[in-house]
Amino acid sequence: MAQENAAFSPGPEEPPRRRGRQRYVEKDGRCNVQQGNVRETYRYLTDLFTTLVDLQWRLSLLFFVLAYALTWLFFGAIWWLIAYGRGDLEHLEDTAWTPCVNNLNGFVAAFLFSIETETTIGYGHRVITDQCPEGIVLLLLQAILGSMVNAFMVGCMFVKISQPNKRAATLVFSSHAVVSLRDGRLCLMFRVGDLRSSHIVEASIRAKLIRSRQTLEGEFIPLHQTDLSVGFDTGDDRLFLVSPLVISHEIDAASPFWEASRRALERDDFEIVVILEGMVEATGMTCQARSSYLVDEVLWGHRFTSVLTLEDGFYEVDYASFHETFEVPTPSCSARELAEAAARLDAHLYWSIPSRLDEKVLLMLLEWGPYCGTTALSKDLEVISGGYDQLPHPGV
Repeated sequence: MAQENAAFSPGPEEPPRRRGRQRYVEKDGRCNVQQGNVRETYRYLTDLFTTLVDLQWRLSLLFFVLAYALTWLFFGAIWWLIAYGRGDLEHLEDTAWTPCVNNLNGFVAAFLFSIETETTIGYGHRVITDQCPEGIVLLLLQAILGSMVNAFMVGCMFVKISQPNKRAATLVFSSHAVVSLRDGRLCLMFRVGDLRSSHIVEASIRAKLIRSRQTLEGEFIPLHQTDLSVGFDTGDDRLFLVSPLVISHEIDAASPFWEASRRALERDDFEIVVILEGMVEATGMTCQARSSYLVDEVLWGHRFTSVLTLEDGFYEVDYASFHETFEVPTPSCSARELAEAAARLDAHLYWSIPSRLDEKVLLMLLEWGPYCGTTALSKDLEVISGGYDQLPHPGV
């Protein structure tokens, strides 16, 4: 009997956990995937606006400066060529000569006039005359093109500055996921929280199981994605994230962990990716925060420490305990075995063949019955321990 009970309590010898798996999504939400051998690079230019927004800040600033500097230099060179072609540079001291641009005496002056024209500064020292039709046309072109450059580059910088990526930094996930009983069923749980007082509107949570699998035809899928239900059918995936919440995935018959016991889970190799989405209350822009859990970061038989306390007129969240867990009694068998054992216990009084009763199952359920939501048969403990022949049967 002691040997039977030892199967349901953590023993001193545990199988070594598999380590060293390459993360698909880092803990900070960064996807650990690089695009290689992309030959059709022209596709990035077809969406130049998004390409510039996605660039790193130092490259975005470089393009921002170059866009204006090259435009000023380009039109400055054209203004200088017009002045040179008309002979304005040869009649600088001739007061009777009407140049295209007054006081344009070289390339530097042409460059400064280009800046004044595009930025509409207008210092008044250099000004175009009405005797230069080609200059008038160039002035119109530079004004139009300058407005387009301003709209494009300022738009890129505005979108890049207002991106809600940094908002995701204040959305936190627990460092570990836990597996324990909740309402008599094994559940995989993790915790999410929001550090800001401005909330995420229409927040929703998703979870994906990433692991390799092989199809019946022999095809190997290295990063197969499987949905983990976190309450989509019941609406529990839509969150009111004012205080930290524990997100629960019930390990039922539809769960990929249905037949995974504690030891089997520790020997498995997978990654759980969790995705929190919602709109930033201050800006209305969509924000997404991501994190992941490897096998080593899933604690069997643990529960999260409460972080919410009631103070004088308000609730206080203690984020110092946000990642803390504590051990709780949890069966080490799989959810499938637990459900089958619970069904046997509920039905054993109606069986007429005592030999069908599994003593190992009964002993487990007598120990874990209060946690499984089944009827505890404490009054039959002595009868069951004495042997199968003394079990009560219908009609006796």
